[in-house]
Amino acid sequence: MAPNLALATKMIELGYTQEQLAEEMNVALRQITGSTGNVSARTIWNLLHGRTRRPIGRTRVALEHVFDCSIKDLGFDQPSPTPSEESVLRRTFAGAAAGIAAAAVLPPTPGPRIGMADVDRLDAAFAGLVAADNSHGGTVSLETRAVAFAHHAMELQAVGSASQRVRQRLYYLAAAFTGTAMWAALDAYQPDRAEGHFERAMRLAGLSGNADIQLRLWGHAAVLSTQKKSPHDALAAAEAGRASSTCRRDPLARSLAAARLAAVQAEAGDARSARRSLDSAVDSFLRADKGELRPTWIAFYDQSELSGLSGLAMSRLGRHDEAEAHFHRTLSELRPTYARNRWFYSTHLALSQLHQGDVELACATATSVLQDPVSDSLTGRIERLLGTFTRELADRAPRAQATASWKEQYGSRKGPL
Repeated sequence: MAPNLALATKMIELGYTQEQLAEEMNVALRQITGSTGNVSARTIWNLLHGRTRRPIGRTRVALEHVFDCSIKDLGFDQPSPTPSEESVLRRTFAGAAAGIAAAAVLPPTPGPRIGMADVDRLDAAFAGLVAADNSHGGTVSLETRAVAFAHHAMELQAVGSASQRVRQRLYYLAAAFTGTAMWAALDAYQPDRAEGHFERAMRLAGLSGNADIQLRLWGHAAVLSTQKKSPHDALAAAEAGRASSTCRRDPLARSLAAARLAAVQAEAGDARSARRSLDSAVDSFLRADKGELRPTWIAFYDQSELSGLSGLAMSRLGRHDEAEAHFHRTLSELRPTYARNRWFYSTHLALSQLHQGDVELACATATSVLQDPVSDSLTGRIERLLGTFTRELADRAPRAQATASWKEQYGSRKGPL
């Protein structure tokens, strides 16, 4: 049974979990037929995992209504309905259309008042997603939840009355949640999916008028362009972030943007500019008031992350001895809960050691990633890095005992290689 990727993608785009989609389908059936549906999360599981390849009757009607597209567009085999079924569906939809037309002439019902308490609840949810990402990285579950919260923020905009301050904050949070979905897709190394999130997030960020969230999105955009092999776009995105008003105001944000710019400049082979940007990043970091109140998403940026970004820049410039020193400092100062970053920088450390000819040490470092008790959930970016390490190890030391041992351990792992 092949999973239905088309349906899964549509669910991610609209922010539906299996339970939420089942509920939406039941609501649709109640609106269309007048009777409550019996769609459950198990029904959705069967649809997603290929157990149901040709939904019929009420299930088909509900799916097409919720997603506003055909069964075929959702990745299913489309059956030819019987004449009786076509007749029933035609009458049902005609009745539903009449009801909608009648409702359109009724006076609007005032919506609820949306206040800062609603915003605070969404802020708390956003902090929770950021913490989950910092801990274990981007997953489809995290991406889906982020999109769902963004959808909820926009629903509050649509159904309620609110002050301008509250509305701008809701736009900010919708952009922030969508940016988190974008980062989850990037961490999974799904740039096409991330690009769709980016376009929506930047539009929402513009509506919010908040420069902080735009800085975050420009940082993500640089990674997106790197994954899509567009170095000029990556450089433009990193420079846009560095030029933002947030960086002019806050030295810590300026340090982060400069360190990210250095890594992009190094990728382009511009050693002089990369070193100049790193110097700026260090100087700004030292000037920053670490106790200042800042957005939740930037809390990850500390001395360990500055060292990690410096290591990435040095590695890309071929200065693997300097890169190794930076990565050691990163790993010694990294907060214990940041498992994803530990795997990421440990793998880069292994690569820098390998490039210096330390085959056994490099393999030991890479093995520490596999032996981490929670490393079963390595993200797509880290899996690709481990694949790069494996290929370069085979090229540099094909007959080494450490190479054979690494291949055995790495090949025995479940999941993508």
